[in-house]
Amino acid sequence: MRELSVVGVRVELPSNQPIVLLREVDGDRYLPIWIGAVEATAIAYEQQGVKPARPLTHDLLRDVLTALKAPLQAVEITELKENVFYADLLLGDGVRVSARPSDSIALALRVGAPIRCAEEVLSEAGIVIPDEQEDEVEKFREFLDQVRPEDFAG
Repeated sequence: MRELSVVGVRVELPSNQPIVLLREVDGDRYLPIWIGAVEATAIAYEQQGVKPARPLTHDLLRDVLTALKAPLQAVEITELKENVFYADLLLGDGVRVSARPSDSIALALRVGAPIRCAEEVLSEAGIVIPDEQEDEVEKFREFLDQVRPEDFAG
């Protein structure tokens, strides 16, 4: 497993499909995952420090795990089958729960849990951005600084 960090979310044009971009912590590969608008909003809210008046679903799950004393130890993106990513939540004393990567990432950000990815998934879906395209990554980061969670509302 390789540890990843969340670069952020954006809307891919022209399809208007949200995407979360992850980056290998000790490497140079990026992992783009297309996600739903609700999950994009949840990730963007957490990255931007937006606290809704009432808990969102991912906030609720964090609070339930805390109440049950079953902390989220890590998120693992385990497989890619037919262009669909699969992930597991690792809870408490080694309990695994299957979950969508987008939900898993939103929860991991809320509790500060590491996000890991199977080497096979990174080998298949990871991309290396050449130096000349680093400008694009910087533009993406600038976009993330300016985008608001409301921009992802359907």
